[in-house]
Amino acid sequence: MDMSSMDSSSSSSSMSMAMVFTNSHSTPLFSSQWTPTSSGSYAGTCIFLIVLAIIGRLLVAFKALMEQRWLSAHLQRRYIVVAGKSTEAGRIDADPDAKGATLITAQGVEESVRVVRRTAREPLPWRFSVDLPRALIFLVITGVSYLLMLAVMTMNVGYFCSVLAGAFLGELAVGRYTQWNEHDH
Repeated sequence: MDMSSMDSSSSSSSMSMAMVFTNSHSTPLFSSQWTPTSSGSYAGTCIFLIVLAIIGRLLVAFKALMEQRWLSAHLQRRYIVVAGKSTEAGRIDADPDAKGATLITAQGVEESVRVVRRTAREPLPWRFSVDLPRALIFLVITGVSYLLMLAVMTMNVGYFCSVLAGAFLGELAVGRYTQWNEHDH
């Protein structure tokens, strides 16, 4: 296709985007209403981005801790015997991985029952009490991440460095809580 045959209205309607970093103190953030008008408001915007990036890392660490808690609760879950089936003590005694303990059930105390901790790594069953909070946490993490991405896409050096500084400080503060999730899969 010949470039000269392009309609001039389509080329004039395209948006121009800076392809180099700028250091302007009047770069809009998220909307034209949020345009710093002074060095102080620019510094406030940069501080906001640092805090937002820290919040992003805190949310990732919070999700990792919650995932650990949900997995632990799943692995520690005990199953109660349904009427007409073998007793809990009978099923657990046959398990070589079980630990000795006393189990109190609806039928009373069963002596010499072993409490079993599941070690299988199959996917957790769907539970409303787990999957709804997990999805909500992920929604907030995604929203914060996209806001930070939009700030970086302004190609403003101050905004870019603020996002990096916030990510660094957030990881420095809570990075140790996310390690189990990255290496334990």
